[in-house]
Amino acid sequence: MLSSHPSLTLLCLALLGTPLSAADLTPGVLVKDSLSVPGDAGSPTTLGYWSYLPKAAKPAAGWPLLVFLHGAGERGSDLELVKKHGPPKLAGSKPELESFLMIAPQCPAGRWWDTVAVKGLIDHVVAGQPIDPKRIYITGISMGGFATWSLLKDHPTLMAAAVPICGGGDPASVANFKSVPIWAFHGDKDTAVPLQRSLDMLEALKKVDSKARLTVYPGIGHDSWTTTFDNPDLYAWLLEHRKS
Repeated sequence: MLSSHPSLTLLCLALLGTPLSAADLTPGVLVKDSLSVPGDAGSPTTLGYWSYLPKAAKPAAGWPLLVFLHGAGERGSDLELVKKHGPPKLAGSKPELESFLMIAPQCPAGRWWDTVAVKGLIDHVVAGQPIDPKRIYITGISMGGFATWSLLKDHPTLMAAAVPICGGGDPASVANFKSVPIWAFHGDKDTAVPLQRSLDMLEALKKVDSKARLTVYPGIGHDSWTTTFDNPDLYAWLLEHRKS
């Protein structure tokens, strides 16, 4: 039997791997959970993830959903690593994040992001939480930036807007998602993922009349995400977009 104490109940549910319902989330607190979903090879993949429910009142249409995909250095089974960068690090302290229900999954050790599994997790969260399905936003850094481009390619109708940071993708695929609002970011001194990877994607999108935009940070290396997620304009831009 689960404890009647709310914090112990949350811990027990997380350890059992039982997906949390909306009633289990505490506003203003990152909550651990895990879910087994089909992967791209057809076999089950278990994704641990953080959920964050804002402290503000829920909009009538449901919460906009912000999905954050971390980089290669945060892979593994220790979810604390996912709080190292981006929205999971800022949750509870950045006012602009109070407009979103946020989830931040963790990629298993030694693997790359499985976009089939990520899509399965998103579908589960949308079905079980008070989410506005017309306002799903995805962002990722480095390896997660590559995954953001991959999700655009594989599921072009999923998201209302996307923010790939210091990533790259397949320029030949851009016609599939040319209508999705995209704001990409990259440092011009990035030696881990060259700026050219983002430039190639934006050039290809320009050729298919996309309104995608790219911000290049002069003198910045691989960490182009700290400045990006500190910028209030990013969150305002996301909220401007809703799927028709």
